[in-house]
Amino acid sequence: MSKHPREERTFLMIKPDGVKRGLIGEIIHRVEQRGLKVVALEMFKPSREQIDNHYPKDEAWIARLGEKTLNTYEKYGYKAMEELGTEDKLEIGNMVRGWLVDYMTSAPLVKMVIQGVHAVEMIRKLVGPTMPSAAEMGTIRGDYSVDSAAAANKDKRAVHNIVHASETAQEAEHEISHWFSPEEIHSYKRAEDDIQF
Repeated sequence: MSKHPREERTFLMIKPDGVKRGLIGEIIHRVEQRGLKVVALEMFKPSREQIDNHYPKDEAWIARLGEKTLNTYEKYGYKAMEELGTEDKLEIGNMVRGWLVDYMTSAPLVKMVIQGVHAVEMIRKLVGPTMPSAAEMGTIRGDYSVDSAAAANKDKRAVHNIVHASETAQEAEHEISHWFSPEEIHSYKRAEDDIQF
């Protein structure tokens, strides 16, 4: 028997820039205001190994990362060969993945599991697109991040986009089990769960 939609869970992590800018409370507030439940929560300083295992290592994902970077360079008229020394999407993808690991281990993070109706989609909608410049006002990234892929590429660093949110139910399942043990995830009713409309 499949689970009820309100039992869907997703993974949300506040990145170093979100923590350093004092947005932890605001982000949790927005999640709870949406009617979703925080069922696991912890601030921690990750090891490089933990972050390395958080991000996919398969060549297709890494090549896609490199391709996105090449597309950004092309869009803004920058020369990848001049700035990165290569135009190979796999090499560039590995470079960008390294920047991500450096960034994600630069300060404490806040990790959480969110539960609720269509939690994966709802959180993705709440945080906005990965690239802050494409995020609408009213989303977490649209309201609080002014970074761009072009600026990050020029600086040879990861995009500072406040949060990470699982893109799919499968990704959420992997990330939740990577960052939390089953005993750390709690079950409870929100007050409105008992209200009959």
